[in-house]
Amino acid sequence: MKKLILLGLLCFFAVGDLLAQSQFNADSIAYQLQRKKINSMLAVRKQKFGQYSQSLSQHTGIFGLQTKDDIRRSNSILMDIVKTDDNIYKELKILLEYRAFQQRQIQSHSKEAETINQGFIATIKKLSAQNAQLKAAAEQKGTSNFIYITIIALMLASILYLIYKKNKV
Repeated sequence: MKKLILLGLLCFFAVGDLLAQSQFNADSIAYQLQRKKINSMLAVRKQKFGQYSQSLSQHTGIFGLQTKDDIRRSNSILMDIVKTDDNIYKELKILLEYRAFQQRQIQSHSKEAETINQGFIATIKKLSAQNAQLKAAAEQKGTSNFIYITIIALMLASILYLIYKKNKV
């Protein structure tokens, strides 16, 4: 009986662990994808900033001065950088929220596991107490069976003794 209970508990924990690992892997993959997305956006921003630096150094006007077109080009590149920065901030916010969600999920999972473990401990204690009661009852029944067998043996012996005495007379 104990072996079956322990085997059942072992199977339960093994299945729960496998499910938790698959969920953790899926979460980890999504987190990694979000990080890659942010890193690629940062690379694009770096490239745009290089273009902006290059456009600032361009002077196509008379006497080597910047023209309105040069300034507009630089401003449009700068606006692209600002839009990219805004998108990066949005994605970072998503990443941080995702990280907070993972932490809350891990905490709730650990609380749930603790509750389940406490339930299992209570069940094991209850089953141990029942097992001790059954052993005591079995010992008592074994003792009463021994007494009954002894009484029957004595009665049989007395009957045989009486038959022997009667045959002797």
